[in-house]
Parts: sequence; C-alpha cells; structure tokens
Amino acid sequence: MLSALKNAWKVEELRNKILFVLAMIAVYRVGAHIPVPGIDPSKLQQFFQGSGVLGFLNMFSGGALRRFTIFAMSISPYITASIVMQLLTVVIPKLEELSKQGQEGKKIITKYTRYATVVLGLIQGTGITMMIRNTGAIANNSFFNLATIVITLTAGTIFLMWLGEQITDKGIGNGISIIIFASIISRFPTAVMNTFDRLQAGAINIFNVLIFAAIAVVVIAVVIYIQQGQRKVPVQYSKRVVGRKVYGGRSTHIPMKVNQAGVIPVIFASSVLLFPATIAQFIQQDWAQAVANALSPGTPLYIILFALMIIFFTYFYTAIQFNPIEIADNMKQNGGFVPGRRPGRPTAEYLDKILTRITLAGAIFLAGVAVLPNFVINLTGIEARFGGTALLIVIGVALRTMQQVETYLLSRHYEGFMQ
Repeated sequence: MLSALKNAWKVEELRNKILFVLAMIAVYRVGAHIPVPGIDPSKLQQFFQGSGVLGFLNMFSGGALRRFTIFAMSISPYITASIVMQLLTVVIPKLEELSKQGQEGKKIITKYTRYATVVLGLIQGTGITMMIRNTGAIANNSFFNLATIVITLTAGTIFLMWLGEQITDKGIGNGISIIIFASIISRFPTAVMNTFDRLQAGAINIFNVLIFAAIAVVVIAVVIYIQQGQRKVPVQYSKRVVGRKVYGGRSTHIPMKVNQAGVIPVIFASSVLLFPATIAQFIQQDWAQAVANALSPGTPLYIILFALMIIFFTYFYTAIQFNPIEIADNMKQNGGFVPGRRPGRPTAEYLDKILTRITLAGAIFLAGVAVLPNFVINLTGIEARFGGTALLIVIGVALRTMQQVETYLLSRHYEGFMQ
C-alpha cells in the first residue's frame, strides 16, 4: 500500500490530479461551515434529533444541514435529478435516442439534468425553509428574507454541482461521488469521539467496543467481496474471412455484477419510506402521529418495509441498466454466441435467468447491510450510524477511485494497489 502511494506521487499528472481533488474537498468543507444569513442554528438542535428524511439528507451534507450552512442541501437535488433523468431515458424515446448518440447526446442530457437540479433545488430549499421557519430559527419571516434563504441554498447546490464536474474533468474519480464520500467521512471522527466519551462515562464497556469493531471489519470485508463479485458468462465469436483477412475467432466474457444496481436502491427505498413519516410529523392529528411512530427508523415495520423496498428497487433498477434482449441481439449481429446456447432469444433467456439469480443475491445483500445498523446498535449500545447506506457509498467510491489510480500506475509500469 505504501509503495503504491509512493509510486502514485512519482507520476506528475496523477499527483496534480490528487492535489486538485484534495483542494476541492477543502473548499467544500470550508463552505459547509458558512451559515446561511438570518438563521439561528442553536434553535435547530432539537429539530434534527433522531433520523428521518432530514437526517438522511444531513448524512449527505456532512452535517451542513444540521448547521444550516450554504451547502445545507449538499448535492441531493442533483442526485435526484440524475436518477429521474435515467428513468426518463428509458420511458421517453427522444431521451433514449440522445443517450445513444455518444458524447453529444450525453452533453444534452447533462444540460437537462442541470436544469432539473435548479428546479428541484428551489423546491427542496423552499420545503426545508418552511419547516425551519416553524422552529423559530428564522428571526425575520418576510418574503424577501425567506426568498434569500431559498436562493442561497439552491446556489450552494449549484456550486457543488459545478465543483463535482471540475473534479471529474481535472481530478481523479467521479466528482459527485467524491463530494458525498467527503461528507460521510467527515462525520466519522465525531462518531469516534462520541463513542470514546460514552466509554469514559461508563455508558458502554470495552467489550461492546470490541464486538462493534469485529462486526465492522467483517461487514467491510463482505461489502468489498460482493461489490467486486461478478458472474463471467463466456462468449465465443466465430471466424469471418473478409478478403485475405480473418476476423473473429476470439473468446471473451460478459461480466454480470452481483450488485448491478449499486447503492441506488437503498437511496430510493430510504426516500420513499421516510417521506410519509416526516410529513406525518407536521400534521397535528392522532392518526398522523401513529403513522410517524410506526414508520420511525428502527421499528419492526420500518425494517421490514425498508428491506422489501430495497429488494424491489434492486430488480427495478437492474432491469433498466442491463437489457438481456439488446445484448443478445448485439452478439448475434457480430457473430457471437454463448457456448451451448443458440443465438438470439435462447441467449437472451439464458442471460435473463442468470441475471435474476444473481440479482436476488445482490438484493438480499443490500437489504442486509442497510438494516444491519439497527441490530448492531441494539447489540452493542454504540450509537454509531456509520454503516448501512453510508458504508456502501464509501466503499463503492473508494474502490472506483482506486481502480482509476491503478490504471494510471499500470500504464506507467508501476505496481498498483490491487494485486
């Protein structure tokens, strides 16, 4: 590991990219502590106790939402806009056609995503501002002051969107993912200090900490193993003679990942499930409070629905990302076939059968990791929610970034991280 880091620092281009990423992360973390004007953060502490949609968004903002800074909404509107555009690409033929036009088509879709981010940012900023106003944290409730707060929050999101694009273009890794990565990692030292304080106070003992550490190591190892896991379907291409040249005749494979959908199903399930519970908290009715209590994170109903929704969204998103019929047709047109399967429909059915089986394993894995913190907290008594969704995102981003660094090192004949 140390040798690989030393080699990465020797490559000037790679060194400049890493320094650029670190500089942009520093800019982001400074902005995450600049408060929105006209807000009294001390009156927001009780409002953000526990979890919910706001707690979920606070994780992505690295605590900026709890402090109500200019980056309070973080990059969440952009993530939502990107997910919506991916879904619309499948539904709307014009967007599907643009997605197949290479870089020019992707630029147009990116432009639409930016516009959608602005709209969603204004809507989300307005909703959060109206909720915050009920806490008394806003001294001046005039229209001009409220509009200033909404515009400030939206501008912060747009700036982070631009910052992420700069990291992608001039740095290493995916910029948006690295911003989220930095947000989640920034909460880790606070969680460690809180655990240490509880240990000193006698609220927990060293045995609880050791159990928690052992579970964390095992879970991280399993997450890495599943994230990297894939089923390689062999593909053989027949030989073709064109003039005096022979084409084809090579063997390859189709990599089908166990966790094809990534962390998207967890984000979908969290947003869908926590939204009605959060809305119910602001309705002064007995039935609304009953709904809020039943769907509170950690309750049996919440855990069961959360796991089922993750499984559903995993199959849904995987079906969008991987099309067996399209892949089988492309193989047939290029003279490729799966050994033992006829080209065309039989190949598509075979790929769909494999996809259904490995997606079930991936869905159960995602659901298990997502609900695991609830059981770990009950077992160890340690209130450390650095797990579940956060753990999946952190490990996924770290692996993808390391793979890009690996590519740079290997292209210059250096030994990389992964062996």
